[in-house]
Amino acid sequence: MSNNPILQMFARSPFKPMQEHVVKAQEAAAQLPDFMQALIAGDWEEAAECQRRIALLEGEADEMKRAIRQNLPGNLFLPVPRNDLLELLRMQDRIANRSKDIAGLMLGRKMEIPATIRDELVEFLDCAVKTTEQAVVAMNELDELLATGFRGREVQLVEKLIDELDRLEHDTDERERRLRNSLFQVERELYPIDVIFLYRIIDWIGDLANRAQQVGSRLQMLLAR
Repeated sequence: MSNNPILQMFARSPFKPMQEHVVKAQEAAAQLPDFMQALIAGDWEEAAECQRRIALLEGEADEMKRAIRQNLPGNLFLPVPRNDLLELLRMQDRIANRSKDIAGLMLGRKMEIPATIRDELVEFLDCAVKTTEQAVVAMNELDELLATGFRGREVQLVEKLIDELDRLEHDTDERERRLRNSLFQVERELYPIDVIFLYRIIDWIGDLANRAQQVGSRLQMLLAR
């Protein structure tokens, strides 16, 4: 057997590399709450360390993505269309990419979060990260779906997991709306350029949850095949 770890995973399961990749992408997102706490506390050394870990995990996810693309078998040897898996892989990778974007911008600008919105921002971020965790839970069922031929109780289970993913993403959307309103209430007291970047970070955190939901949407398309 080849020493290539991606090929070894394909030998065990056609979906195993995809599952390993989404775990790696989510690990990047999972660093964001600690990063945010360090940033709020003004602990720039710890914030920089968290950002370094996120960038490292994003790079590892990117390497895995390239290896999967190069080694993914053709349609003849897959139970689902190859293009569908590649699109799913792209959605997963966006979770790591957006996590890196958030930490990079906030650390690069040494952003200060207004005290009036800190709690809301932390809760908003936590909800977005929980959405990425749920995407991993759903993806972990791919092997079982394959074993059952994408039918029966396993399909019902995965649909419930995707429903929960949708619920979490909706919750994140609602928190984003309230947070934007809270920032609007105090934005006149802040430097305009700071307000612009705060709104961008809020948008990107919401996008993190959106990208996790897109993983579920692509998975649901596989169920419909």
